[in-house]
Amino acid sequence: MDNPLNVKGLQITDVEKTEFCDIELTALTDEDVLIKTEYVGLCGSDLNTYKGLNPLVELPRIPGHEISGRIVKMGINVPKEFMHNQAVTLLPYTSCGQCRSCQKGRVNACEFNKTLGVQQDGGLATYFNIHWSKLLTAPQLTLRQLALIEPLAVGFHAINRAQLNEGDIAVVLGCGTIGLGAIASLVSQGIKTIAMDLSEYKLDIARQIGASYLINPEKENALKTIHNYTNGIGVDLAVEAVGLPLTFKQCVDMACFGGQVVYIGYAKEPVSYDSKFFNLKELTIMGSRNATYQDMQDAANYIAKEKNIDKLLISKIFSFDTADKALPYWKANAQDILKILIAFNA
Repeated sequence: MDNPLNVKGLQITDVEKTEFCDIELTALTDEDVLIKTEYVGLCGSDLNTYKGLNPLVELPRIPGHEISGRIVKMGINVPKEFMHNQAVTLLPYTSCGQCRSCQKGRVNACEFNKTLGVQQDGGLATYFNIHWSKLLTAPQLTLRQLALIEPLAVGFHAINRAQLNEGDIAVVLGCGTIGLGAIASLVSQGIKTIAMDLSEYKLDIARQIGASYLINPEKENALKTIHNYTNGIGVDLAVEAVGLPLTFKQCVDMACFGGQVVYIGYAKEPVSYDSKFFNLKELTIMGSRNATYQDMQDAANYIAKEKNIDKLLISKIFSFDTADKALPYWKANAQDILKILIAFNA
């Protein structure tokens, strides 16, 4: 094993600039585990940080919150269920336990959350320490599959925010990994699902996951197509996983009377609505943030059942030695990339 005191990472230092760095780990507490990183998935938030478009991040920042690794050291108070060399992934969020959201049990929406790779340095490093309570094991999955749990779980959480019934129809706007997680959750519940994206590549993956109908809004009028598909009624659930004012408004337009809207994406500028439809349709409009431990378990079970899902989702793998090339590559090939992994032992 490498000397865990000789830890290397990759940090985003400025807009469209990255560099490898040395990291000095904090001391391992009695309730911490030391993880040797195996895979890190890059998220759209990491790409936005690299492009200077993530207002939640202060640079320099080590990205990475979609992580798999192995336990190489444990504090004396770590539960016996965890073992040396055990493969794990993790919940990359924090919760204060004191804010109103935490008091309500909705710790995924903690007011003071600090997600790895966003408000604090992430896992794109050879080793890192973390509290044992953040670990998730899924022995039925490979290390590569473990790194896909978190982004899919965010999509699963969004669907768990809604109340669905047999015979409902849903549309998911945006077929990135999180949007595909939402589609996977809907399809697994037997909900007829429409997928919408500008990328034919991503739409084809949505089809393979089980979407019943595909819409490319560059090629057809999305709202008209939705109305035709639903006999003029609209969808029971519209899920926004893009983060644009246009798609925020489209969800309201596409939802049926008495329908639901769930927003996962963050619009980067104010959104202007004709708010009468909120009332006329009596819409239930919800935000969705992060994921819970149960969402992670649900996503893990889905991956285990759909054994080839990692082959569908992973567009390219970079070794850690070439990790500085990954974000520039993604920026240059955005329409053809779904998920990039960094492999630490390639």
